[in-house]
Amino acid sequence: MAQVGLPPISSLPAADEETVKSVLDTLFEPSPEIHAIAIPVIQRKKRIPANPGLTADLTAPVPPSTSIPDDTPFTSYASLIQHIGTLLHQLAISPSSSSSSSPSSPATRERLHGILGSHPRLGAKKVYSAQSRAEQAQLNTGAADEAERLAALNAEYEARFPGLRYVVFVDGRSRDVIMEDMRRRIDRGDIRAEEEEGIQAMVDIALDRANKLESSS
Repeated sequence: MAQVGLPPISSLPAADEETVKSVLDTLFEPSPEIHAIAIPVIQRKKRIPANPGLTADLTAPVPPSTSIPDDTPFTSYASLIQHIGTLLHQLAISPSSSSSSSPSSPATRERLHGILGSHPRLGAKKVYSAQSRAEQAQLNTGAADEAERLAALNAEYEARFPGLRYVVFVDGRSRDVIMEDMRRRIDRGDIRAEEEEGIQAMVDIALDRANKLESSS
């Protein structure tokens, strides 16, 4: 069942796992990989510092010099979302190199792509998330040939970037504007840039959802 509203952020560390999953699914779309990254952070009431070793078990102890005390929980949904975004960005960084421009391992990249693929394709006929249905509503109206163009661009994008799905913060933009952006990103042909843009889009979408849900509660 879809999460209606959001519980107080202060209640999440003590909440049962299903409640935390429901909140994460509402903000980011259902994703076992997001659960694996975010639930330990929330339940331990501390932020795991950004580091390139995220292929390791995220529940492993954090060095005392870099951890935030257990009694310092996230103070807002925005801070939680931004931190999860930092962890996602780290999945695109090599665990064996200090260079932020180095690609991550295939296993880590597959994990990241699984997270980015949790968002439905733009223009898809079946969209299960209430939030995604509302966000994409205007993209599902218009001429049939535009819908075909959008479907073709989705297919071209996924062929150009195997394992990825085009993710963007629609933010009220028209289908034509979105398709222009898809064309630009396909022509750019930079999968690392796509990963970074996809992560930032997920963060922006989650921040927008949190803001709307908190405002309506």
